[in-house]
Amino acid sequence: MKRIIKGKMYNTETAKRIGSQGNGLGRSDFRYINEELYQKKTGEFFLAGEGGALTKYADVSEYGRDFGSGIVPLTEDAAREWVEEYMSVSTYIKLFGEPEE
Repeated sequence: MKRIIKGKMYNTETAKRIGSQGNGLGRSDFRYINEELYQKKTGEFFLAGEGGALTKYADVSEYGRDFGSGIVPLTEDAAREWVEEYMSVSTYIKLFGEPEE
């Protein structure tokens, strides 16, 4: 998936995939969501995701909301929080270093 957001290219084919998370629901469920965290060669992070009509990835049109997909750029702090919530401790340390005790 490729998107240009605020003049910057986000491309899942050239960025490094860090990990993914989903809510375990089926794709036909309006609340289904699946996200993958990527890091660009520049160090920037972004999420590539897909989801049902009741998620942030929904495709909104004049006919209503439907399954959709998209890319969400993340600040380093937002990426850190995402990794902290969904990934392993070793992944966190590899990306951001070991936090203080």
